[in-house]
Amino acid sequence: MPNVMIRRDPSGKLSFYVAKKDLEETIARLEFDGPDGWGGEVELMDGSRYYLEPLSTMPNLPITLRARRL
Repeated sequence: MPNVMIRRDPSGKLSFYVAKKDLEETIARLEFDGPDGWGGEVELMDGSRYYLEPLSTMPNLPITLRARRL
């Protein structure tokens, strides 16, 4: 499970970065993205999917988390 960094880019979109693979991609869909929960299944613009353990509240960005590739 790689460590990934998620941040908000200047246009307001979420960016997903995997350092070991030097992969940076825009997040197309995040399963939970609200005040009640954040995380779950993440789909990137290139079609790849990852899973982030859901958090109970929206985190302050940027944040580094462990992700599992689906």
